[in-house]
This record gives sequence, structure tokens and C-alpha cells, in this order.
Amino acid sequence: MTTVLHASDPAQFLSLVPALAGFTPRRSLVLLPFAQSRAHGAMRMDLPVDHSVIDEYVDAAIGLVSRVTGTEAIAVVVYSDDHPQRTPDGVVLPETVLVEELVTLAAASGLRIVDALCVMTDGWSCYLDDDPAVHPLSGIPAAPTVAGDVDPAVDQYTGGMLPPSDLDEMERVERALGELEAALSLEEAESVARVDPQAIAATLLLDDMPQFFESLIERPPDAETPFVTAALLWCLDRPAIRDAALLQWATDLPTGLRAWEAQLAFSMDGAAVPDDLGRMIIGQGPGPDLDRLRAALFVARTAAACAPHAFRPAPLTMAAWMSWALGRSTNASQYLEQARRIAPGYPMAHLLEALIDGAVLPEWAFRRGGRPMDAT
Repeated sequence: MTTVLHASDPAQFLSLVPALAGFTPRRSLVLLPFAQSRAHGAMRMDLPVDHSVIDEYVDAAIGLVSRVTGTEAIAVVVYSDDHPQRTPDGVVLPETVLVEELVTLAAASGLRIVDALCVMTDGWSCYLDDDPAVHPLSGIPAAPTVAGDVDPAVDQYTGGMLPPSDLDEMERVERALGELEAALSLEEAESVARVDPQAIAATLLLDDMPQFFESLIERPPDAETPFVTAALLWCLDRPAIRDAALLQWATDLPTGLRAWEAQLAFSMDGAAVPDDLGRMIIGQGPGPDLDRLRAALFVARTAAACAPHAFRPAPLTMAAWMSWALGRSTNASQYLEQARRIAPGYPMAHLLEALIDGAVLPEWAFRRGGRPMDAT
């Protein structure tokens, strides 16, 4: 379902940016690609720290937004923590040089400029005005309520924070992991009596892993089910299972079953993984199911929050990939940093870091459909 949001003036347009981005940006450049009179999403980039690289920065920004199919025009919004400078000649807005370069290159590239606005700590203004006036932030209406994964109360960094988890919960999961591994390594029938029955039950979840992972995005585990969380962490700690689960969560159960079969064939005789499955991991081909990804991201973040230290890199890296696939490179970088502190050599994290450091976004981020794009 498409939600249509209308703006009749710049202040109202600014109220829509959080809905299009999924959050309220901070210290950011936001470009909104337009087809005719409609913006179908938002691309966020960190403002440059080194202004000697503005030319390269502007080239990259226009290059990225130009890849969005059907783009005819752009709107530019700068979110700055700085104040406007008041000179005898008038007001100078933060990042004026950057925006001038950006608007000039956009026009030279055949893109019409819808508007160029600046949101500062003490007001907002327009770069296109000959004599910019600073308007109060109170004049920007509240962000509209829309369905989906949008929270205008947070910025681009908040999503990379794990949900709260207390020490008791983490200890319950750690004990459950120990009991589960004991149950899985049973060799003599008489030792069953020494294993928690809940651990025995948890091993049954692993008899049909695709169905187990499918059930998790339908009903995520909570603090009352430490053995379910333990079973999930045990699976994710094994790369072949982790990757198959990731592809299943990103698509559907039938595709997931193909991924599981491919990983089994690879582990047994080295058979190549089907090209379409491998391409999705690096952001190529048809896009994932975004609703499933959001549900799976919640599962991965929750599992990472209550996982023992050594078991955290896998769910953190999965959360990083899903964030990147959803167009949230900033959050993905935060998860990868947490994983790197625990396991500096984690291979999947290295792959993702290479993509994000190279400002590589998934192909599906450039297809119309209202997806936010966070290029970091």
C-alpha cells in the first residue's frame, strides 16, 4: 500500500522528510528524488567533515540520486547543528558552499531543483532565497503518522542501539545455551536425566530449522523463552545455517528451503551456491521482502541484546546486513562496530564493511517505492 503525503509549503514539506527517511536526520544532507511532483523516498548522507573534498562529495551525491529510476528533479535538505552567521550583508546559512555546488551540478545534470532548505538548531531557512530569513522551528508541523517502520522521534543513530536487556535475562540465555549443547551432545541414554527437559524440547526445534526460523518472524522469542533464544543463537553461530536463515528471512520459505539445500550441498561436496542467492547477499537482483526483513531485524537485535558475549557477532552481523538491505547503512555500521570489538576477524562483517565503506547500496535501493536510502 502506498501512503500519499501532501505538502503545500516549505515548512510542511520539512515535516514530511522524517516520514520519507524513517527518522529525523541529524548532521545530514538529505536528497529527495522527484518524478514529476512526487518524491518517492529520501537519501541521507553524513555532512562532510573535510570541506576540501566537497567536489568529490557532491559528485557522489548526485551520482547516487541520479540512479533512482525516473528521477527528474531533487529537493535538498541540510540538517545542521550549526547556527546561521549574521553578517552586514545578511544571513549566511550553514553548508552554503556545499549546497551551491550541489545545486549547480544537479542543474548541469538535467535535474530540476524543487527546493533547497536548511534545518538548524534555532530555525529553518531556504538556500534559494536572495535574502534568507530564519523561521522558527515551531513553524514546522508535527511529522505525519504513517504505517511502517518510521519513528520521527529518533535520529539515524538510534536504530543501531540494541534493545535493553538485563543481566538476569542474559544469564538465563547463557545457562540455556549450556543445557542445549549438553542435550545435543548426549551419547548415553542414562545421561538424559541430568539434562533440563526444556533443553531436550529445544533440540526438537532444530529438527526442522527452516520452519523454526519461519516461526521466529511470526512470533519472536521473548524473555520468557530463553531456550528458544538459545536455539536461535546456536544456529546463528554456524555460518552455513546463518546464511541460509538470512536468505529465508529476506525472501520467503520456498526460497529459504533452496538456500538450506544449497548450503547442505556446499558443505557436503563443495557445490556452488545458486547465483541468484549469492547475488542477493551483495545487494544485487530482485529486492527482499521489506516487511519480513523488519520483523527479522527485530529478532536479530533482540537475540544480540541477550546473547552471551561470544555469541553476539552472528546476530549483530545479521542485523547489520538487514539494516543495510533496508537502506540504513549508518545503523549497519554501528552493528558491525559492535561485532568487530568482539570478533575482529569475523568474515561476514568484513564483507559488509567493504560494501558500506565503498558507499555501495543495494540495487533495490534505487528502485522507486518510497524506500529510504542511507549512504553514510
